[in-house]
Amino acid sequence: MKTKLLVVGKTNDKNITKGIDDYVGRVKHYMPFDIEVIPELKNTKSLTQSNQKEMEAEQILKRLQPSDTVVLLDEHGKEYRSIEFARWIEKQQQTARSLVFIIGGPYGFADSVYERSDAKLSLSKMTFSHQMIRLLFVEQIYRACTIIKGEPYHHE
Repeated sequence: MKTKLLVVGKTNDKNITKGIDDYVGRVKHYMPFDIEVIPELKNTKSLTQSNQKEMEAEQILKRLQPSDTVVLLDEHGKEYRSIEFARWIEKQQQTARSLVFIIGGPYGFADSVYERSDAKLSLSKMTFSHQMIRLLFVEQIYRACTIIKGEPYHHE
């Protein structure tokens, strides 16, 4: 199963980027995994939040294939403990051809993206920056991989 993290806007903090790159490299030992960055919109000050979400939605939707299983990282999504998330990933590996996780822009997702999604996932009830959540999520993907393989990274 191919797995991709689709994000809106690049990560500007080099310390966060370094951490993301480290975990992406680790995850690739377990499964095909990539991050795809959708460039930030230009001149957003002249756009309403709704317009910005719609323009981002166009960019998101054109990068998806009909066979993709799409999971939105969303504050209203389902929360898992790490072991539960690993079991969920393991189940997806048996049924999905391609798993695409999406982190949207600063205002979330347009309705069209919600309609295209297969699931919503929340990492916490707390709010994190879009850059920080990337690092936290990639670490959780790595943790899930080690749990699935029975390796001693996760302690319970």
